[in-house]
Amino acid sequence: MSTPRNLWANRLRTDFRAALGLLVLLAAIPLFVTSPYTLGILIVSMYFAMLAMGWNLLAGFTGQFSLAPAAFAMLGAYTVGLLNYHWQAPLAIGLPAAVLGTALIGWVLGRLILRLRGPYLSLTTLSFAEIARVVISNSNEFTRGDQGLNVPTLMESRVGYYYIFLFVLLFTLVGLYLLMRARTGRFWLAIRDDPTGAESRGIDVVRYKTLAFGLSCAICGLAGGLYGTFSQLVSPELGLLLQTGLVISMVVIGGIGTLTGPILGALLVYLSSEWLRELGGIQLIVFSASVILFARFFRTGLWGMATRWRARLRDVPAAGKEAA
Repeated sequence: MSTPRNLWANRLRTDFRAALGLLVLLAAIPLFVTSPYTLGILIVSMYFAMLAMGWNLLAGFTGQFSLAPAAFAMLGAYTVGLLNYHWQAPLAIGLPAAVLGTALIGWVLGRLILRLRGPYLSLTTLSFAEIARVVISNSNEFTRGDQGLNVPTLMESRVGYYYIFLFVLLFTLVGLYLLMRARTGRFWLAIRDDPTGAESRGIDVVRYKTLAFGLSCAICGLAGGLYGTFSQLVSPELGLLLQTGLVISMVVIGGIGTLTGPILGALLVYLSSEWLRELGGIQLIVFSASVILFARFFRTGLWGMATRWRARLRDVPAAGKEAA
């Protein structure tokens, strides 16, 4: 008889393999698609996939609802840009600084706020995100404010950038998979399901929440830093609440608390937003309605629906053999 741990390990393994399969399909796309515009859309989709995976680590696996993933991506992008603009620091310094800087800010912020629960935590992260955006927007002498800040590029090749983003996405996926297989991941799930019970079992709840928050911020900071080098311009618009709403919708539609869901959701939502761009503001209505429908009727998202259908198809032949 399978134990709960074995069941979780099997589900996680299947989830990881599906996510790897999705990345393999992405790796093959440049072999058939040469349009710089299309490759650019897919690169931005992978940027959002990184943000979605970072937010899902915190909300889906640890049960902490943050409204600041886009703000930390903005901070990561500005770390790279400001280091180069003021001190001519190369990207070899700027990108690691973006990861370490956002991780440190996330750790400090986490120590301050992660004793809060429910709407208080969400409102606190929202307040931090808006404060960070407004400070950057109004610090004209240091950040150039709303004019934006130029960022050096890693390379001119669009295909090269595509595979850099894909590699970082793969690295993030493998790292999260290994963490969720380890004791740390089981502690996060225990905290998500029953924080009081987890604490009574000797788990340092605040410590593991803070670890998840710091890692989530680091992933977002890395994504923002890479995006800044790709777009070669960063502005406070990166930290808008609308961007965070887009990330949340990707995770909800794809499947919260999974590895495949954030990647699948990011690709579908961002590609759909590009297709609906010509229709103006209707894309916001479509995504808002989709989030409501999935939250109400399909809480496990597209990946959850796919796993249920797979289980039903697998059970049909088994039922036929038993009847025979």
